[in-house]
Amino acid sequence: MSTTTIVSAPGKVLAAGGYLVLDQQYPGVVISTSSRFYTVIQASSGSANQIVVRSPQFYQAEWRYSVTYDAAGIQVNPQEDSIGGKNKFVHLALQHTLNLVSEIHSVAQVQERLSDGLDIAAVGDNDFYSQRAQLESLGLPRTTKSLSQITPFCHNGVKLTDVHKTGMGSSAALITSLVSALLLHFAAITEADFANLEGDGRRLAHNTAQFVHCLAQGKVGSGFDVSSAVFGSQIYRRFGPAVLDPLMKGEFATGTLKSVLNSSAWDYSFRPIQLPPLTRLVLADVEAGSDTPSLVGKVLKWRGHEDSCETAKELWTQIDESNQSLARQLDALSQSYVQNKDAYEQTVRQLTSLPAHEWESISKAFYDLHQTTQRIRNLMRRMGDLAGVEIEPQQQTHLLDQSIEQAGVVGGGVPGAGGFDAIWLLICSPPGLPDDQQALRRVESVWSTFDESNVTPLLAQESVAKGARVVQLDEIPGLREAIQRQ
Repeated sequence: MSTTTIVSAPGKVLAAGGYLVLDQQYPGVVISTSSRFYTVIQASSGSANQIVVRSPQFYQAEWRYSVTYDAAGIQVNPQEDSIGGKNKFVHLALQHTLNLVSEIHSVAQVQERLSDGLDIAAVGDNDFYSQRAQLESLGLPRTTKSLSQITPFCHNGVKLTDVHKTGMGSSAALITSLVSALLLHFAAITEADFANLEGDGRRLAHNTAQFVHCLAQGKVGSGFDVSSAVFGSQIYRRFGPAVLDPLMKGEFATGTLKSVLNSSAWDYSFRPIQLPPLTRLVLADVEAGSDTPSLVGKVLKWRGHEDSCETAKELWTQIDESNQSLARQLDALSQSYVQNKDAYEQTVRQLTSLPAHEWESISKAFYDLHQTTQRIRNLMRRMGDLAGVEIEPQQQTHLLDQSIEQAGVVGGGVPGAGGFDAIWLLICSPPGLPDDQQALRRVESVWSTFDESNVTPLLAQESVAKGARVVQLDEIPGLREAIQRQ
C-alpha cells in the first residue's frame, strides 16, 4: 500500500441556475475552479487506530480521533484533548467512509491499515479565504499580480471558525477530497477507476461525498457543489433526495451504506462543459457576506405561495430557457474554435478592444452570449424583486454594470443564490497581449476604484483538470511546506 495518498478537488461557481438547481426539473451551469482543496493522507508513526486531522492554515486546527470496533461496526470517536474542538464535517467523513470501506472489504482490513494510525492534512488554495488582510499587511494593491506573491496555502492568522470565506464551495471541495482520498488509501476504489470520469469508483466517491456533505449540513441540498468537485465543469441536474432517506434517518444496519451509495436510484445527471477557448473566468471577493440559507428560504416560500406560484412558474421557465441557451452557446463557441482556430483567435483579439455592445457585426456568437448573460441577470433581479430578496443587490448591479462595460468583457453575474459577497465575469483573454490591452487589467482598474464596497480579485480561473484527481506531493508548489507546518 502506498504510504501517501493525495486527492485534490476544485471549488465551484454556479454561473447559471441559482435556486432553480434545487428542483430536479431544472439544470444548472457549474464551472469548477483552478483553486483546489487537498487532502494528504500519510501513515503515522503514532498509535494504532489513532487518526489526527490537521489544517495548518489556521490556529488550533487539529482534531484527534480514536477508532474502535464493535458489533455495530466501526466507531470514530473524537478525543477530548483535540485542540480544534468539534469538526462535524471531518468526523462524519471519517465515520461513514471507514464503515463503507469495511462493508466493501472487511472490518479487519480497516484495522490492519490503521495499525500505525493516520496523519491527515487538509489545505485549501488561498482563494477559498479572503486575502484582503494579507494584501494590506504586505502593502500590496488588490490585484491578481499581488495575490500571486502570497505564499501558497498561507496561514490565515485566525481560527477556522473566524475565517472569512469567499463562497467557492470549500466544504464540498474538502469533503470530496477527504472522502476520495480515504476510499483510495483503503483500496475501496482503484486509482484507475477513479481517474475515469465514468468509472464506478468515481461515482462511489461522488455519492459518498454527497451523503456526508448532506449529513453534515443537516439537509439534502442540490449537490451541484459536490458534483462539480468530483466531475468538473458541467450542466448539472440534481438527484432525487429520496435516495438518501434511509441514511439521513440514521439507518446504518450492516450493508446499508454500500447498498444505498451503490444504488442505481442515484438519478443525477451531468454533462461536461467548458468555457470558450481564449476566454477567462474572473472572480471577485466583495466585502459583505450573505446568508445563503435565508435567501433560499424566502425565494422558495414565494415560489410555493398560492398568490405567486403561477408567476414563479412562468419566470422560472424563462430563466431556465436562458440558462440552457447559455450552455448551448458555450458549446457552440468551443466547436467554432476547433473548426478554425486562427479565425477564432483573430475574432477574440478584435473583441478584446471593444465593449460587448459593439460586437454584433464582428461575432454574433459572442454577442449573443453577452446578451444571454444580461438576460439571465435581468430575470434573476426580477425574481429577487418579486420574492423580496436581494439576489443582485444594487451595489452589485453597479459593480457588474461598470465591469461589463469594459472592452473585452463578455458578461457576468452574481454566482449561486446571489447576494453581496461575490461576482463572476467572463472576459476575453487571447495570448500575448501587452499588459495595458488586457481586459483583466481594465476590470481590476474598475474594482480598485469602486467606492461602494471593497472588491478583491481571486486568482481562480476555470479548472483544466476534470474534477477531483490524484496528485503527487511535489507536483503542487508549496504543498509539502504547508503540510509540514506545525
